[in-house]
Amino acid sequence: MISLDTLQQRMQKIEEEIQAACNHSGRERQDVTIIAVTKQVSASRTREVIEHGITHIGENRPEGLLSKQESIQSENLDWHFIGNVQSRKVKDIIDQVDFLHSLDRLSLAKEIQKRAASPVDCFVQVNVSGEESKSGIKPENLEEFILQLADYDKVRVVGLMTMAPFTEDETMIRQVFKQLKQLQQEVSQLNIPNVPCTELSMGMSNDYEIAVEEGATFVRIGTALV
Repeated sequence: MISLDTLQQRMQKIEEEIQAACNHSGRERQDVTIIAVTKQVSASRTREVIEHGITHIGENRPEGLLSKQESIQSENLDWHFIGNVQSRKVKDIIDQVDFLHSLDRLSLAKEIQKRAASPVDCFVQVNVSGEESKSGIKPENLEEFILQLADYDKVRVVGLMTMAPFTEDETMIRQVFKQLKQLQQEVSQLNIPNVPCTELSMGMSNDYEIAVEEGATFVRIGTALV
C-alpha cells in the first residue's frame, strides 16, 4: 500500500497534467471527470481516495463492485462499471451503477432493458484501433447499432468509450482518440431521444493527457493514482 503522502502527490501530479492538457486544448478543467479505477485495491484504499476528493469510482467485476459498495456505503459517489459484463450478470449490477462503459452488443442492451428499474447511462464501447484483443463495436457498424438502440428506453447512450493501443507511439494514440471524437459528434447529430452522446470515456493511466487534449470528458485512472 502506498502512503497517504504519495497518494496526495499522485493526485496533485494528475491534476496538474490534466489542467495543462486543458489549457493546451482550450478546455475548462471542470469538463473532465476523473474515474478512480479501484479494481485492484482494497475498500480501505478506496476510502482514502474518496477522502481526497474523488467521487467517481470504477470497477470491472460484478463481485468487486458489490463488495466495495457494501463496504463503503456512501450516497455521494458515482459508480462506474468499466469492464465487460456477461448478460447473465446484468441483473446483479444494473441498478447498482451510475454508468456502464461497455455496451457493445444488442443482447446486452436487451438485458438492460429487461432488468433495469430506470434508464441507465451507458457508453457504447467502440474498437477504434481494430485490435482483436479488444471488445467493442467496429466504427463502420456504430451507426446501425445506435439506431437499433433507439427502441430501448432503459438504455441512455451518454457517450462513446474506447481504449487506445498500449504503445509509446503518441501519433497512433492521438489518432484513435480523434476518431472516437468524430464518431461521437456523428452519433449526437442523429438526434435520437435516448442517445444524447455528449460524452467521451477515453484515456487511462498511460495516455490520459492525450485523451484530454482530444476531448475526453471522463478519464479512467488506476495505476497512476491508486
